[in-house]
Amino acid sequence: MITIKSRSDLEKLREAGRVAAQALELAGKSIHPGMTTYQLDKILHDFIVHSGATPTFLGYGGFPASACISINEEIIHGIPSRHRVIKAGDIVSVDVGATLNGFVGDNAATFPVGDVSQEALDLLAVTKASLFEAIAAAQVGARLGDVCHAVEAYCSERGYGIVREYCGHGIGREMHEDPEVPNYGKPGHGVRLMPGMTFCIEPMINQKGDAVRVLKDGWTVVTANGSLSAHFEHEIAVTKDGPVILTRP
Repeated sequence: MITIKSRSDLEKLREAGRVAAQALELAGKSIHPGMTTYQLDKILHDFIVHSGATPTFLGYGGFPASACISINEEIIHGIPSRHRVIKAGDIVSVDVGATLNGFVGDNAATFPVGDVSQEALDLLAVTKASLFEAIAAAQVGARLGDVCHAVEAYCSERGYGIVREYCGHGIGREMHEDPEVPNYGKPGHGVRLMPGMTFCIEPMINQKGDAVRVLKDGWTVVTANGSLSAHFEHEIAVTKDGPVILTRP
């Protein structure tokens, strides 16, 4: 069931979103060659706690860290490790959530580390642009399929693969609420958008092909063919004045 958020709920979601967005911004500033993904996770964990919030991901479904940190061909759910060293030329996807006053903020971005290939930069640019195409489609009276199709259309016509097994989601007091928000869909189909709906749009886009697989750790999702993948996410609210991004620093 999709929950419609009150004005008070939206303000609390904005506050939680701000902490999550500040943590993501800190991740982008902190990433450098030679650091481990464990060190990056510790920085984000400490920031969230010092902000008076709780790291949403820590312990969620048994996940052992405060952020998902995925490198290169890793799409989502990368487990931070003392042994995983970030290198120049990598692209690093960071997905981080914060729970504050009973509401959840959740966002993600993929960061280039040092000099990366032009192919990687193009992938990041297209994935991020598709997110904003989808956000723009989240208008009162539109259908959820319009939002989902916006990602698919933008990325597919540029030759990129769409991750189909994983998707965005409703959000509020729980990190995962109804509805599911795939990165593909049919315009004019799906639930009609109403003021007070809140959900996360999160394009997960592969350099080549749609296929994915899960590593033996049971969490990390990678491209089946080893090509690069990028991940961008914002939490938004549908309002009569247009979509509002709740995850801003």
